[in-house]
Amino acid sequence: MSASTLERTARPRRSRIRSRTVNARPALALSTLKPHQYDLRPVCASLVCPDCKTWVPITGLGTKKPKVVPHDTGCAGKSPTVRCRLGSNRLVTADVTVRKWQERLEDGHAETGHRRKTTVLRKPKTAVAPAVSQIAVQKQTLAHEGPGDGRPLWLLREMKWASTESAVRDADTRRAQMPAGDAPLGAPPVPLTTLHPERRAS
Repeated sequence: MSASTLERTARPRRSRIRSRTVNARPALALSTLKPHQYDLRPVCASLVCPDCKTWVPITGLGTKKPKVVPHDTGCAGKSPTVRCRLGSNRLVTADVTVRKWQERLEDGHAETGHRRKTTVLRKPKTAVAPAVSQIAVQKQTLAHEGPGDGRPLWLLREMKWASTESAVRDADTRRAQMPAGDAPLGAPPVPLTTLHPERRAS
């Protein structure tokens, strides 16, 4: 197999790469990144490229124009060679001090260290409250009928009406009768004796 047919892989990255080429994009401010996305220690000054999400060294961090070194998007010696065009040679604005970066990093670790997995408590479903009229009917029904014995309410009502039907009808009949001594206004008096009319002689 010839060397031309072999797939080119990313070269191992050096700690410092000097290049005068400068990316035309605006400088990348470190304050726009999260503390765990860059490292300001002099021995390993680096950051996560926002374009390809790869850890990349920062060259010239102590100078006036630090920038991101040219880099590939894959792992060195394993992935195919794909140059990150957008992020290579991009200027970096070091607007965060090492002390401030360490404080932010420690605060972030302190916050995440005390986090625990919480159990989601689902809110129980509540029954729909009855209307005021329904509550009144229920109370009235329970007061009149008393506790049920397993029979349906309509049957209990029918049985109760059957037991009081005759008394109710008698009361209605007596109420319809005219009281003694009273007569309708503007009407002839009611005869108290039975009249027996006599036939005329022909």
